[in-house]
Amino acid sequence: FSLLLPRVLSEESHCVSEKADCPAPHKMSTTERTFIAVKPDGVHRALVGEIMARFEKRGYKLVALKMVHATEDHLKVHYQDLKDKPFFAGLVTYMASGPIVAMVWEGLDAVKTGRVMLGATNPLASNPGTIRGDYCIQTGRNICHGSDSVESANREIAHWFKSDELVNWTSAAQPWIYE
Repeated sequence: FSLLLPRVLSEESHCVSEKADCPAPHKMSTTERTFIAVKPDGVHRALVGEIMARFEKRGYKLVALKMVHATEDHLKVHYQDLKDKPFFAGLVTYMASGPIVAMVWEGLDAVKTGRVMLGATNPLASNPGTIRGDYCIQTGRNICHGSDSVESANREIAHWFKSDELVNWTSAAQPWIYE
């Protein structure tokens, strides 16, 4: 690992930086975190375990997990970038209609790869083998949310989790997943 440029995660801000002087509980070359949420339709359809299994099998490490029934106010903040879209009110109402499983996954390019694993927002445009391509038909019931950038991931993780809810740990499988 010493030959690789360290990527460092700051526990306080959930940020990822290439700087070696970034404060962190530990340094590794593979640290990036993403926020993934199983929406109410995914929870009701009993797909939480399948979605989690795909991230685990890919080699990502789970660092936070909880089931919540989010308030509309909480969801309005989460989806603030969509507030001017015509579907915003319906999205917030739907997301507040049932339980959500919120997760934080960690690993190399977790944000970008997480989005690829989920598939296109419109399930009919998602490739088979993606979560949405395998389990969804309509955009309004696309079973999961994934951060679309590292900046969004940092904001979403801080919005859904307190810093002490994020568990910093080293997987015994790490040397079998990363060079």
